[in-house]
Amino acid sequence: IDPRLVAVAAGGLGLLLLARSKISARRVIVGLLDLHRRFNLLLLRLRGSSEEDEAARRLADGTAWEEFCDTLKAAGAAMVASGTPRDAFNQAEGARYLTRVLRMGLMAFMEHNDPQAPILHCVCNDIAKMGSDNPDNYYQTAAISGKYTYRLHGTRGTVRVLSFGTQKGHYGQGGGLPPTGFLEASQLHVGPDGSLEIILSVTRPDGARNWLPMELESGTLIIRQTRQDHAADKLAELQIERISDGGQMPSYLTAKAVDDGLKNVSTLVAGASMLFARWANGFRAHPNQLPQFDPAVSLAAGGDPTIAYYHSFWQLGPDEALVIDATPPTCEYWNFQLNNYWMESLDYRYYNININKHTAQYRPDGSVRIVVAHSDPGVPNWLTTAGHALGTMCFRWVRADAHPQPATRVVKVADIKAL
Repeated sequence: IDPRLVAVAAGGLGLLLLARSKISARRVIVGLLDLHRRFNLLLLRLRGSSEEDEAARRLADGTAWEEFCDTLKAAGAAMVASGTPRDAFNQAEGARYLTRVLRMGLMAFMEHNDPQAPILHCVCNDIAKMGSDNPDNYYQTAAISGKYTYRLHGTRGTVRVLSFGTQKGHYGQGGGLPPTGFLEASQLHVGPDGSLEIILSVTRPDGARNWLPMELESGTLIIRQTRQDHAADKLAELQIERISDGGQMPSYLTAKAVDDGLKNVSTLVAGASMLFARWANGFRAHPNQLPQFDPAVSLAAGGDPTIAYYHSFWQLGPDEALVIDATPPTCEYWNFQLNNYWMESLDYRYYNININKHTAQYRPDGSVRIVVAHSDPGVPNWLTTAGHALGTMCFRWVRADAHPQPATRVVKVADIKAL
């Protein structure tokens, strides 16, 4: 029996069993896949083959595709992980969510995975979502490598919140998305005409006014642009190019690139879905409350270091509403949003499910009251649940001089106007 097939089969069974336990299934799948990778490398050394030879063999005999499909099948363990709702509606959203993460993975690791010729693209958007994506954000990413030097250039735009980060790893690998460099709008030197240039490299070049650090292991550039007023705020228009080692010419397609891409796509689907299913289950410990999320955990998972996050779980009966009271501190931006259980923002294209510093109506003392309810209670700052009875939620303070915890309470919808 081929030991690699045994490893894949054991991994799938292990995920299904562990999803029903309190053990982190994500940690186990990452460990199993890493063990499988190490075993393959040992076989290569014993055979005297190169990684390219092995990739060619895996594609030719179907092993690469079979393992891709097997890992995707194992990713379904997230849908039956501890705490996940088992009703048809939430399971349907969960299945759709897995296909969306698959789509994001294919875009990132199969189509735009060449650090020799990086392309800025929008993986997370108004359809493909994960990890409590911010409806006010425009996310762009590109494949990079610490072996090269890049030039990011364009126009600054008018968005208030603009940040650039380099990261290593992805959610399908161990260690999350630890940062290797960060630069935000207040640190930028911008030309009188709004032009902008940033150099990405391991060491700072002489004369670089804007420098975004990398490490040799850096693999991802992420750009966040936050619009408070979607109608008026103008996005930065940016391009990236490699300026070292011969310029922007792309790599030729290789068997190893495709083999690695299939592995990365499938482990992203499995790893990300288990990570956020574990988070959502943890949020059940404080339902309808908004405690601050551990900043270290957020940063390790790719969060913005200038943001204080308040993640939680919400659940409301048909006649109930969640009332959130907060006095915003001096800050660049704040927002609150509703997500489904899988930590996808609800469909903000058609439903009012988020509110921010610009769109909120404030009380005379500068405080704000947000009301979450299934139907309009006739008060300001109402957010709809968009047909959901439960889900996750997130409050953010961005570049704030204080981080007050929002106060929450569940009340009857009929009593809201009397509060």
